[in-house]
Amino acid sequence: MLLDLDNILKQFIYNPKEPLIFSSGLFVFLFTAFLCGFWLLHKKHKLKIIYTILFSLFFYYKSSGIYFLILIGSTVVDYALANMIWKTKDPCTRKAWLVFSLVINLGMLGYFKYTNFLFEIFADLSASNFEPLHIILPVGVSFFTFQSLSYTIDIYRKEIEPVKHIWDYAFFVSFFPQLVAGPIVRAKDFLPQVAKDPIVTLEMLGRGVFLICIGLFKKAVISDYISVNFVDRIFDNPTLYSGFECLMGVYGYALQIYCDFSGYSDMAIGVALFFGYELCKNFDSPYQSLNITEFWRRWHISLSTWLRDYLYISLGGNRKGKWRTYFNLMLTMLLGGLWHGAGFNYILWGGLHGVALAGHKFYLEQKNAWNRLHVFFNTRGGKVLAWFITFHFVCFCWIYFRASDMNNAADVLGQIAFAFDIRVVPQFVEGYPYIILLLALGYALHLTPTRWEDRVREEITYAPLLTKGFAILVMIILVIQVKSAEVLPFIYFQF
Repeated sequence: MLLDLDNILKQFIYNPKEPLIFSSGLFVFLFTAFLCGFWLLHKKHKLKIIYTILFSLFFYYKSSGIYFLILIGSTVVDYALANMIWKTKDPCTRKAWLVFSLVINLGMLGYFKYTNFLFEIFADLSASNFEPLHIILPVGVSFFTFQSLSYTIDIYRKEIEPVKHIWDYAFFVSFFPQLVAGPIVRAKDFLPQVAKDPIVTLEMLGRGVFLICIGLFKKAVISDYISVNFVDRIFDNPTLYSGFECLMGVYGYALQIYCDFSGYSDMAIGVALFFGYELCKNFDSPYQSLNITEFWRRWHISLSTWLRDYLYISLGGNRKGKWRTYFNLMLTMLLGGLWHGAGFNYILWGGLHGVALAGHKFYLEQKNAWNRLHVFFNTRGGKVLAWFITFHFVCFCWIYFRASDMNNAADVLGQIAFAFDIRVVPQFVEGYPYIILLLALGYALHLTPTRWEDRVREEITYAPLLTKGFAILVMIILVIQVKSAEVLPFIYFQF
């Protein structure tokens, strides 16, 4: 009995090897218990807010350990600075408070993410030895930092007013569904929901069930399986595989990262609906895009719009001439790449997308000069070609995003370019039947017309309660059947 109690208590202590994630059995148990308490407090607004904050802090503690104190500190500091910005009338002083907020938030982000990277560059330039400092990156620090900055910047721009109570702001920053991997929630979108008592409708519950089920399927069935059983093997030792297998590994990673990240977003949005809160849509079938600009309107929407509104526009956007616009696009994407990770491969990934966005903008501006090309790309065949080019450009960039370093990326590309052996196809089909099945299923579902997806969502949303329960049960059984032995955190936890 004492042994069982000890094991139970261990579940509530931070374990870096077993972070608390949506697809774990522990989360299902804790979430169910928390949800019951939340609904019992539905008529007591303040208690409900504080209750949710405490659970969110525990959720973050289970993901990052003692670093939950950083989340608390960031909340207190930004709440105070936002009030100072609002109360101050002098423009120079207001700007000084904003800069102070930027320095604190970006300084914290820079310390955890880029200290070792910068020291390593300095060591390479000075031809000296470098031992990496023992700095652990708090899970989701990039997400809640950007979320907090949206609050202070919007107040500086006088687009919103500061909240009256710190617990309302703490609820906004720490709300656990989107805390560690997005979507990046804007203060002006979410705070009005915090101020009033949420209403949970049957339609919201139905949508929540649908999104949680589809998110679980993406993450635990497709993404985790192809990651452990195929993609990781390819990228760990690309020279051991043919170019064809490496290419399949690139296609596999493109599907893996989409299913992993969009699966988390789906579950986050679905979980939030159970409490009556609406989070922004984060993905919109990005691999259906016909150009790179459209891709970034569909991929990680909360980040791309954040970078647009708070970085690109702040740099001048497209208001200061053609060449300045291209420069702003490049700089925004380079910084976006650096946001994802401290490595030259991430910078190159962002730079490639920046060049592509600037190139597409240049192409659109030459409509009269290249009229025939524009006409062609509006035909059915032209759209297919545009999709093919866009998808493979994105996949090419994913190589640098996934690779452990530049040499690893070069090995993958080298195998595809110079060791592409089509004769391995029969062996590949025989050796990876389930991988092929999941790749085909994943891409088929992704390329399905939106109206079909909407129809399925409506059927589940308005289905009887027993049908919803059966759908959840089937999904749990499916996840158990394909679940790997170890916990696989979401890819974007590292950002």
